[in-house]
Amino acid sequence: MVEPPKSTDSLDRETRQIQRVVLYAFLINLALAGLKAALAAISGSLAVTAGAIDSLTDSFASMAVYVGVKLSTKQFKSFPMGLYKIENLLSIIIGLFILFAGYEIARRIFIDTGVTPPDVSPWVVLLLALATLVTFMFGQYALHLGRKTESPTLIAEGHHRQTDVLSSVVVFLSVFLNYLGVSFRVFGIGIDHLAAGIVLIFIAVSGWRLLSDGMRVLLDASVDTETLETVREIISKEPAVVTIHSLVGRSSGRFRFIQASISLRTGDLKKAHDISSRIEHEIHDHVPHVGRIMIHYKPESSPYFRIAVPIADSGSTISTHFGEAPYFMIVTLDRNQRQITEKVFEKNPYLDQAHGKGIYVAEWLVNHHQIDELVVNSDIKHKGPGYVFSNAGVSTRVVATEDVNTAIRQCLDYPDKSNEPQTEAKAIE
Repeated sequence: MVEPPKSTDSLDRETRQIQRVVLYAFLINLALAGLKAALAAISGSLAVTAGAIDSLTDSFASMAVYVGVKLSTKQFKSFPMGLYKIENLLSIIIGLFILFAGYEIARRIFIDTGVTPPDVSPWVVLLLALATLVTFMFGQYALHLGRKTESPTLIAEGHHRQTDVLSSVVVFLSVFLNYLGVSFRVFGIGIDHLAAGIVLIFIAVSGWRLLSDGMRVLLDASVDTETLETVREIISKEPAVVTIHSLVGRSSGRFRFIQASISLRTGDLKKAHDISSRIEHEIHDHVPHVGRIMIHYKPESSPYFRIAVPIADSGSTISTHFGEAPYFMIVTLDRNQRQITEKVFEKNPYLDQAHGKGIYVAEWLVNHHQIDELVVNSDIKHKGPGYVFSNAGVSTRVVATEDVNTAIRQCLDYPDKSNEPQTEAKAIE
């Protein structure tokens, strides 16, 4: 089990913050509904009455969201993966509310064209302006926190508040123009109805975006390409990884779930588990809000086996100093036929390195030449290069000879077994 960098306490604080914002949304909507209802009774404005009904509907929606966020953090035996998708389900519900609000505005544009001008006082204008400002400020706050926490619920709430601001502006303009005594029509349509038509376009776009994004998550659509590419790069940088067979991810609420299938350069299950743990830590470090990682790993099943031998100046003697060896012999063996298929000599590119040359050489052999085994005549297990090879799943063979050919024959007679295919395993975070 790998503990993510963000602690459970941190995630709990984040969840409680989201719950508070949703609760604030409910209280604000309820207060706005009461205020608009009182102003509608005073002024007799149908537009303000519609705004009051819209705010009251929003308050019920906010309460549903609050309950949903509460439930999304609970664990049930029937839902072992959690109820994170409740947030996305509620985002869809909010989207439907937005479209319903759009329908109400459309109805006013095309049906309620003969409304008697209301009796508007300065206090009605002032309080409606204040209500619009409060809605705008709260919407910006919800969007900011939603993007910070990647909560679809808060992002949806922020978009909803933006839509409410537009509809509130329509109501305010209608009331304000009536207060000023301004009244004119364009092609038989009043100025407030023209503004409402523009608002209706924003409502349709916002509602559709929330509906489509929520449905994608409920249908287990993949996470965004950028996130998957980041995860792929993290896995590819691990020296022990030979092949990435598959990589998929999905979103659930504000959390991401990643699943990968890889081949490793080791058959040792303990080493494979350690490698998988390192990969999971790296993913948690670079990808926010990862809820669970599942990695299936298996040893590389290549028929070829590649070994490296540090060579002294003579060309036939094993160097006693790994990092200072002037050359390396890279030998490719056929596992089944037990014969050499390729033999090349490579110059040590870090021979003139002042410090840490052994580690640089080890990383070069692992990343550039992808060796499976290192042959030396002195143990480097507890030295820097030894740790590099161990982390990459590369075995080290210590031979009691300085002759390169003798060492290679030993490899042919007694091939390393640690990297041969064993049982496929999986690591679950």
